[in-house]
Amino acid sequence: MAKVVISGSSCHEFTHGETEFEVAATTFRRLIPELEARFPGLGTHVEEYMAVAIDGVIFQDAYDAQLKPESEIVLIPKIGAG
Repeated sequence: MAKVVISGSSCHEFTHGETEFEVAATTFRRLIPELEARFPGLGTHVEEYMAVAIDGVIFQDAYDAQLKPESEIVLIPKIGAG
């Protein structure tokens, strides 16, 4: 199963402090509803406020990105422009 790592603390309210966990999703598109089902509110939060790196590659649009069983998905808070 792919591993999700949450960077920063903005997701802790959804995960109750859990920062690493495994997921069954095979694409990032399928990851969002899996996160939402497991941690209500997290899927929406990730879509709106988080950037994503999959296996060390940062994606601007990760929806079609494939996830392998050994993949590491790092969720990173987006940096606001000002």
